Amino acid sequence: MTQTASAPPATRSPVVPQAAAPGLPTPPPVQRQQLGRVAQLFEGTPGRMRAMLILAAVFSVVFGLTAAQGFNQSDGALGRAEANTAQLVRIQAIHTNLVSANADATNAFLVGGLEPPAQRQHFTDAMTNAAKLISEAATAQPADQQALGELNVTLLTYQGLIEQARANNRQGLPLGSQYLKDASATLQDDSLPLLNALVTANQDRVDTEFNGVNLGNIWMLTGGLLSFAVLLFALWWLAKRTHRWVNVPVAAAAALVLLTTVVGGASLAGAASAAKDTRKNAYADTLALSQARISAYDAKSNESLTLIARGSGTAFEVAWKEAANNTSDQLRAVSDTAPGLGSAWDNYREVHVAIRKSDDDGFWDKAVHLAIGSGNGTSNATFKTFDDQSAGKLADFSDQTRAELSDARDGLPPIGWLGLPIGIAAALLAAWGFSQRLEEYR
Repeated sequence: MTQTASAPPATRSPVVPQAAAPGLPTPPPVQRQQLGRVAQLFEGTPGRMRAMLILAAVFSVVFGLTAAQGFNQSDGALGRAEANTAQLVRIQAIHTNLVSANADATNAFLVGGLEPPAQRQHFTDAMTNAAKLISEAATAQPADQQALGELNVTLLTYQGLIEQARANNRQGLPLGSQYLKDASATLQDDSLPLLNALVTANQDRVDTEFNGVNLGNIWMLTGGLLSFAVLLFALWWLAKRTHRWVNVPVAAAAALVLLTTVVGGASLAGAASAAKDTRKNAYADTLALSQARISAYDAKSNESLTLIARGSGTAFEVAWKEAANNTSDQLRAVSDTAPGLGSAWDNYREVHVAIRKSDDDGFWDKAVHLAIGSGNGTSNATFKTFDDQSAGKLADFSDQTRAELSDARDGLPPIGWLGLPIGIAAALLAAWGFSQRLEEYR
């Protein structure tokens, strides 16, 4: 019996897994299933409805955030403008007190011997007020602390020189006049440049915040118009797909966004307009009158120094003219709101002309009498009239500036903290409106 060879058993070819595309890792089966389910959510008309729902809800919430940011921006800018304006007035008050004290010291030096008690007390009060204001300013604005610390150091030097000048003057020693000139030079060359730098820095801060008030409306309008446009598009899209004219919840969301944008935009525009008016009027008047008073006291100091120099005070007279002209220029800027100050200053200038004429004609004692006297027609009397009137008016301008900025801030509706809830409410309304249509596809 012939044995036939049996065929070898059939073998199954191994399945070679298909290589994934280069650079694209093959997702695991579970992940592929999840991706497929997510893709199914956005397939067909129901899927596009879900996508539109998400778009409308996201833009509604974004509107709430931009509305809150807009109001917080304007509210914060108004608050910082008010605080920085107060700091600027404080710095200028320090400046005024220092030049006022120097005017007292130079004028009292002309008396010789013991100076008038009232004038001595005025000097002491001015320096005390300056020290108090320096402390307050350093607390109110940390950025100014270094410059204010340097200012304190220069004032210690200034006061030391003033005391040396007084001591020598009481003894009738001519060295006293040199100490007085050195003290004035210290004030002019060391102290006042620091104050001028502080004034410039605080003016820049105030200007920045005034400009920042307008940014709030940009946030509000940009977010509101974009969100409203998206919701209108959603309404149009729904009407086209469902053949129904209006989806009430989505329309309500659009109306809520539009109403908030209009009311909020109008409020922010009103606050920006009020800030602009304050900047142009009360704030500008405050700055001009502060500068007028500083220049006026500087002129008064130089008037006394021209007499102390006894025939060699040409440089001080040049400085007097520069300061006096600057005072006149600044007073013209407030002539509509403080019309009487120009006349008061002109009265003082006329007395100064008489002082210079007497001194130039060789009547030094007569010139000194006009400079240090307190009766009608003297330099001190006419200057005091200007000083009292301008101080009262400056306080009015400063109070008006703070009040107007505070009123503009208080007039803002509470959208700063209601903005996000409003945006969430609009998003929920949009979701509700789309959900009604999605139910019809179940």
